[in-house]
Formats: sequence, C-alpha cells, structure tokens
Amino acid sequence: MRVLFIANKHNAKTVDALFQIAAYCDMQGIEHIELDVSQLPDSSFVYGPAQLADIDEALAERIDLVVTIGGDGTLLHATRLSVVLGAPIAGINFGHLGFLTNTVDEGVIALFATILSGEVIREERINLRVRVTCADDEEGQSPREYYAMNEVAAARGAKGNIVDFDFSIAGDHIAHMRGDGLIVATATGSTAYALSAGGPLVGPTFTGMIVAPLAPHTLNARPIVAERNDIIEIDMPDDMQVGDVGLFIDGDTIELDSPIKNVTIMVGPDPTVILSCRKDSFYKQISRTFFDKK
Repeated sequence: MRVLFIANKHNAKTVDALFQIAAYCDMQGIEHIELDVSQLPDSSFVYGPAQLADIDEALAERIDLVVTIGGDGTLLHATRLSVVLGAPIAGINFGHLGFLTNTVDEGVIALFATILSGEVIREERINLRVRVTCADDEEGQSPREYYAMNEVAAARGAKGNIVDFDFSIAGDHIAHMRGDGLIVATATGSTAYALSAGGPLVGPTFTGMIVAPLAPHTLNARPIVAERNDIIEIDMPDDMQVGDVGLFIDGDTIELDSPIKNVTIMVGPDPTVILSCRKDSFYKQISRTFFDKK
C-alpha cells in the first residue's frame, strides 16, 4: 500500500493531523508520500505533456490511495492528480462545508483507519474535458485541453463588457445570447458556481452536465440538463479582443494570450473516484446547508 497525502502545510491544524497519520502509517508499515497544496498542478496537467515525476519523482511509482487533509477546495484540486494516478481519493475535512470531504468526528486516526478498511462508499463522479481554440491559433494546431471537476465558465473578462456568444448542444444550435457568459457544471459542481447561476442541485452520481447562462440579458433563458454523451460548444464572435471573455475552471483563471474563439466541453473519459465515510446523505446535506433545516 502506497498512500499520497496532500495537505496545506501552512495550516497548523492540517500539519498536526498529517503528523499523526504519518506516524500511524510508519507503525503499520504503510509507505506514504507527502505533498503540499502548493505543489498541485493546474487544470492543464491531466491532458498536457507534463509527467507525474515532474511534480515529485516518487509519483512515478504506483499510488494506491490519495488522501487530502483540508477543505473541499484541496480535494477538488487534488483530483487532477488522482485521476491521472488512477487512484481513489478521500478527504479529511478541515474546511467549511465539507460536501466532498469526510468529517473528523472520532479523530483523524480513526477516520483514516476506516478509509483503509474499505468501509466506505465509493462514488464514481464525472469530470469535464475542456478544449479551447483561440483566434490566433495556427492552422492544424491542437486545441488547449483542461480538466474540470466542478465547472468551466466562459464569462465576462477584465474589461467587464457584456458577452455575446452562441452555444450548441449535441450539434444543435440552442441560442445566441448576451449576458455575463455561460457555465457548464458537473453534478459535483451543482452545489457551487452553477447554483448561483440558477442551476439545479443534482445528486452526486448523475452523469450528465448542467448548462446555465450567467446573468442573461433576456427573460427566456433557462438552465439545461444535458446528457452524458452530449458535447457542448460555446462560440465567440470574430471581433473579440483579449480581456473581453475570461475562462475560469474550478475557480482558477486560465491565462490566454489570444481571444477565445471556441470552447468545447464534454464528459472526461475516466471518472474521479471519491471515497466517502459521511453518515448524512447528499439530500440531508443540502437540506441543512441550503434550506436552513437543522
């Protein structure tokens, strides 16, 4: 068994938890590797040319389990590694909401032992594969590709101007719209940015995508729930300039030197496997968090 731990080493609580679990692993003869959250790759890593050994040489060998110590954001960004490693990921919560991570009710060692025992729920969640073509790309150049666990948003950029765009689903043109942009989210991301855009709350194992306009300048726009095999395309007008539209993936800004021409979004080829020890169901969580039901 080889375990990869990812923690924010500038947080005293997570450092203490990591120290306890590492000592437990040493006593049990479990090989482990430790990374700081600052070493996590960006969203281009999954489909890019970089190798795991570029992050840490120890990652070139098999990893059986990834464990994050922190909040949902730490786990969210760590899935960029777990999906490439082909390993399940489990989170130990030291954050706020804890939709993705497991709460430490009986101590970190007890929780970690439960994860190791396999007495967990194994959730296979979809992620998104995002392809971006820019106006200055050379003919025949491969599009830039990114991985998203929560969502991708093509939205008004630094200039703050309203965005004109067209979008289609499964080859059918849906609408020409004006507004702040468009967001495409997974079920995992349905409790995040997409919720603020009026999207539905969706059970975590739903395998389709949520398409939601951002502040549309019309009364007719509605969120759409797309099928797993659908491909969503966002097309920008030819007169776009750098800064007119920004691309945002899982809360990170994607830096591009040329205006965006097209964004194509589809479900990624390999699911992200999250291990859950949570006692409350997803619906109890959303009831308590979003409906103020205690």
